[in-house]
Amino acid sequence: MAASANAAPTLPLPHPAGGPTLIGMVHLAALPGAPRYDGDLQQVRRRALADADALRQGGIDALLVENFFDAPFYPAAVPAETIAAMTELVGTLVRSNPLPVGVNVLRNDGCGALAVAVATGAAFVRVNVLVGARLTDQGIVEGIAHELARRRRALAAERVRVLADVAVKHSAPLAPYELGQQVEDTLRRGGADAVIVTGSGTGRAIDPDRLRAVRVAAAGAPVLAGSGVDAANASTIAPLVEGIIVGTACKRDGRIDAPVDPERVRAIVAAVRG
Repeated sequence: MAASANAAPTLPLPHPAGGPTLIGMVHLAALPGAPRYDGDLQQVRRRALADADALRQGGIDALLVENFFDAPFYPAAVPAETIAAMTELVGTLVRSNPLPVGVNVLRNDGCGALAVAVATGAAFVRVNVLVGARLTDQGIVEGIAHELARRRRALAAERVRVLADVAVKHSAPLAPYELGQQVEDTLRRGGADAVIVTGSGTGRAIDPDRLRAVRVAAAGAPVLAGSGVDAANASTIAPLVEGIIVGTACKRDGRIDAPVDPERVRAIVAAVRG
């Protein structure tokens, strides 16, 4: 049985003790149906549990589970086998640790992520393109706010928070779209609970001035840094945001395909909390 919605921990933004909430990435190995899937779902589960435990040991505040190694990604809805595998794996993580758990179904299956969250008791979802449209390596990815908001209401899932990217990494605009307006549209028209700012790609740093501009446009709504935060720059980024998502910097030797290193996590936590 999945954890009940009432028992599931919520995602605090910012952290109750002060400063940003730290969200650690659990990058799932390739799932059934993906080109790199090796046929061993039990090994995918073991790796996910080990990474989640390392993040928790290192002092992280929440987990975000993502089908990172399923590339090349579907631009929108993913196949049933992906949702089935993610539901099983996210459910395992929700049941096995006390931290809030989130879901991101790449590249932009926000409704699938919401379904997984509802079934498992996960606390939040991440959506890469909630409003507008972006040119990506999957082609043109279009916003899904209209569908996600209605699905969220139909499932009585308002407890599941929606964290939405603004000008997400690995993408480019199709036409000029002023940053502040994107933030306002994502929050006010798209229904996001918080916005995420990233660098140009996975593990790439964010311009602090960009964060400041987003913070002004967000007008009090939570802002998260979504890429490129490590122990060296965390103390600079932390005062500008309510949340920080860390992935590559937590891995052994900073390699995206390596296991999570608890010592690297502790270093980031110390830089943020210190």
